[in-house]
Amino acid sequence: MHYMFLIYNCENRPKPGDPQFDEILTRVNAFADECRRRNAFVAGDPLKPVGTATTVRIEQGKAMLTDGPFAETHEHLGGYYLLDCRDLDEALELAELMPQAQFGSTIEVRPVDHIPGLNHGVE
Repeated sequence: MHYMFLIYNCENRPKPGDPQFDEILTRVNAFADECRRRNAFVAGDPLKPVGTATTVRIEQGKAMLTDGPFAETHEHLGGYYLLDCRDLDEALELAELMPQAQFGSTIEVRPVDHIPGLNHGVE
């Protein structure tokens, strides 16, 4: 079963050149390698900062574009993993192993819904 791991509050992560960057990069890559070893890794990427987002809404048939996220919140989506786990227990186990969780990010684990006839999901 596919699970989406949504990573919140990671905009303050170290950037290249920061003394902690290499350590964190090593840990994040080791996590991805563990997911690959389990044949669970499907996809995963960090997102650019929330200031680069554009929100699109349709009102009365017209597109309304807003800079930034639509919801005003102190928690912003900063990245994701899509993992193929055997069950929720394995998904939660992997979430606990994520370095981002250990550095203060919030990890939301959500099962991906497979809708019969919907033709754009990951198989």
